[in-house]
Amino acid sequence: MTRDARLGRGSRAREQGSGSVLAVALAASILVLTGLALPLNSALTVRQTVANAADAAALAAADTVSGVVSGYPCENAAEAARLNGAELGECSVDGLEVEVSATRRVLGIAVVVRARAGPPPDTGSGGE
Repeated sequence: MTRDARLGRGSRAREQGSGSVLAVALAASILVLTGLALPLNSALTVRQTVANAADAAALAAADTVSGVVSGYPCENAAEAARLNGAELGECSVDGLEVEVSATRRVLGIAVVVRARAGPPPDTGSGGE
């Protein structure tokens, strides 16, 4: 047995470079997590865009129903949704209230958001 082996110096030589392996593993983990976070961020951004399109479509249809804008409520809602980067899904008119849904696909998944618009609710305060 050599003097280095008796003193345990041989095992230290085998551990050289282990910090580099750990650094590479850490860098790979960060890259994987970033790769997973980017599509999620994209999906959240698209969801907000679709929500804005649904709100705009509902308001456009409600303006049409109330007579502020000419045309047909659901056609105006479809145009507003299209201009905001989404497609109009459902459109229903009940008196002066309108409910719509806007749709857009992201990463193969349909993002659907519903919105409702109409006159403010009657508060029954007597209107003083």
